[in-house]
Amino acid sequence: MAKTTSKTKIGIIGGAGYTAGELLRLLIHHPAVEVAFVQSSSHAGQPVTAVHQDLFGDTDLTFSESADLSAVDVLFLCSAHGHSRQFWTDNPRPASLRVIDLAQDFRDESDGYVYGLPELNHARIAEAVSVANPGCFATAIQLSLLPLAAAGLLPSAGEINITALTGSTGAGVKPGATTHFSWRTDNISVYKPFTHQHLTEIGATLRKLQPDHSARINFIPMRGDFARGIFCVTHLDCPLSLDEAMKLYTDFYRDEPFTIVTDGQVNLKLAVNTNKAVIGLQHHESKLLITTAIDNLLKGASGQAVQNLNIMLGLDPRTGLGLKPSAF
Repeated sequence: MAKTTSKTKIGIIGGAGYTAGELLRLLIHHPAVEVAFVQSSSHAGQPVTAVHQDLFGDTDLTFSESADLSAVDVLFLCSAHGHSRQFWTDNPRPASLRVIDLAQDFRDESDGYVYGLPELNHARIAEAVSVANPGCFATAIQLSLLPLAAAGLLPSAGEINITALTGSTGAGVKPGATTHFSWRTDNISVYKPFTHQHLTEIGATLRKLQPDHSARINFIPMRGDFARGIFCVTHLDCPLSLDEAMKLYTDFYRDEPFTIVTDGQVNLKLAVNTNKAVIGLQHHESKLLITTAIDNLLKGASGQAVQNLNIMLGLDPRTGLGLKPSAF
């Protein structure tokens, strides 16, 4: 008789949103885990497929009102920003429970959380009981700059200029004036220029790697007229030739299964519907141009959360994440 291996029991808090839906799509088919409950106060008692209709035929799960934390090994927090801290105020945490938070509440590594960017903190994530998943823009921008920061090659003064275009799913499931289809379609707009909240975690990471980095990061976020993906373009002064930059980046990401470096052209479809980050490098006179594409719901949120789960459980980071891009 074949030996049975018990699966890791998973709970999800805030199960009706985009990140929770994407997380469910991954975890339902993950070979090493079993989803024990999906909590949603607004949809309690309803089938999960009443909200996440594309899961029809894949799951019979029903949204629960409450969460039995003693029944799970790992808990994903998928509620809105600010709700995670309140959750732990309202609920005692079992000592053995591991937590992955997809909100921004603990990205400053407070309360014992480890910042969950695997390309930066793989070893710490492997030992962690609490992980704070990075923001979507923060993931794309940090992956664009980590090799330079680790080599001390970010400008110590001056400017780093970044423009990044995000899909409408980055705004969350609740409709608003700038996410409504009739406004968003065939439209592009700037929001939160120079002040986006992800700048805080980006700056903290870069200064840890390169303490003398003090260049101003001019980040211009833009709303795109597509559903998912982030297309990030960065340029800065850099003393490296293209060959030198390619060696620096490929060496830095050599052991990272989802981060791919090329000197060719990058487009969004290389990454959308996958957990990949595709980084393209070009050199123009004294400038290094870095183009990075990710899926905001996968590598920028739920895919990266599953990658962190795999690392915490001692699994191959690629487990359950063998996704394909959509070429057309």
